[in-house]
Amino acid sequence: MNLAEQLNLSCACRTLDATRLHQSLPTSLADSHPHLFSETAVFIDMPTRNAIAQAVATLERVTCLPGYRQAVVERAHGTDTLAPDFGPSGVFMGYDFHLGADGPRLIEINTNAGGALLSAALAGAQNTCCAAMEQWLGRANLTQAFIDMFRAEWRAQRGVQSWRTAVVVDDDPQQQYLAPEFELVRRLFEHHGVRAIVADPRELQWRDGALWHPALPADLPIDMVYNRLTDFDLSESSHAALRSAYQVGAVVLTPHPRAHAMHADKRNLIWLGDDVQMARWGAGEADRAVLRAVVPAAQAVLPANAEVLWRERRQWFFKPMAGYGGKAAYRGDKLTRKTWEHITAGGFVAQALVPPSERMVTVDDVPMRLKVDMRAYAYRGRVLLLAARTYAGQTTNLRTPGGGFAPVLVLPFGDAAQANDSSITVQKMLA
Repeated sequence: MNLAEQLNLSCACRTLDATRLHQSLPTSLADSHPHLFSETAVFIDMPTRNAIAQAVATLERVTCLPGYRQAVVERAHGTDTLAPDFGPSGVFMGYDFHLGADGPRLIEINTNAGGALLSAALAGAQNTCCAAMEQWLGRANLTQAFIDMFRAEWRAQRGVQSWRTAVVVDDDPQQQYLAPEFELVRRLFEHHGVRAIVADPRELQWRDGALWHPALPADLPIDMVYNRLTDFDLSESSHAALRSAYQVGAVVLTPHPRAHAMHADKRNLIWLGDDVQMARWGAGEADRAVLRAVVPAAQAVLPANAEVLWRERRQWFFKPMAGYGGKAAYRGDKLTRKTWEHITAGGFVAQALVPPSERMVTVDDVPMRLKVDMRAYAYRGRVLLLAARTYAGQTTNLRTPGGGFAPVLVLPFGDAAQANDSSITVQKMLA
């Protein structure tokens, strides 16, 4: 094990300043969200951080290849899922990894990855036990990076026009588990001079070639929509107004159906893990080497391979093509015959099983190990923030005692011998 792994399995220090965290959030989450935030940070080393950054940049690059993009368009043929490319790339891309002995392995890509602002607040509410930890945690100006990302989306579609209004959209937004983050985004917009509200898409009105909301001034249409819906192609009838505005470019929608189809459709994992196909589309050897190292093998579950996949099910993880957030996803070794019949009915991808790393925490003074997912929040191939999620069970759930979003501490060295000035601190943490 490297030093980061040793610390993850031996250091149970609780660094969260819960009072400071909740003061920075719109409402107290202690009662309604008791397991949203972990009190324990997760360690990684610099090579792992660099490998994640390289993977994100590579994935962005290869998904922009003309051949790849044309294949996505052809796959959507016969539907009106993909509007013209109006310019925006999609804010808060989320790249989820499991960390193993051979480095980070991609689990999935999300276009509306939640938790970035919550994780930024979490990182700013840590009690640092030494100067070294302050350095490992980092204090980047994430607020500025986040608003710059939204401004870039605006300029990509509207150029130098004035950006006046924005709406954060989700179904029944106040009932969503991450609803406090919607308010954080609204405050971010307002702080930078943009009139903003949080709304249900059923409240939107499409008329006179513009999108409107009654809570905004009557003469101000909606300029931008920050989209948190999990109806990725906007096909539900309650999203008709938003869909109409998006399809003609009347609103800057981010992220949007086109971004989801290009990046987050689970079927894309099959292509990204196919070295021969990526070579056909023009991916260079260096990029393909990264993909071979990072992207697990994946295949569609079909009648032709169902029998083999059932026999080898312990080696696979099964995900619905249109799924999100680990919903209806299954580890092969947990499958029942009844569930397998559901999977083989169609619409599932089998991905080679990549076990997650672990983090030791204490719950009621009892040590226990939780699984770890690493999420890179990124924009246009550049990582803005790393956040971990610790959990028990098959998939992340933000409902595990002792688990939740966890800050990531990046060690500037790989092993204890390289710790130098931090060696005393490290030895104490390992003790």
